[in-house]
Amino acid sequence: MVTTVDLPDELYERLKEPAECDHRSMNATIVVALEQYVAQRNQRARVRDLARDVADRDAELLRRLAE
Repeated sequence: MVTTVDLPDELYERLKEPAECDHRSMNATIVVALEQYVAQRNQRARVRDLARDVADRDAELLRRLAE
């Protein structure tokens, strides 16, 4: 899928160095950055869900530990 993104000049300049160092095009660098962002966001959501499950399951124990 083709999508056009208007990058601020400063961000474009900041992306050039890692793209060159990694021998990637700017497009590939942006794709990698977006993949990492989405993966990190999904990971945080999974951790949040697990923490909620633990808190719900062990609510009584957590209450007693807090005392």
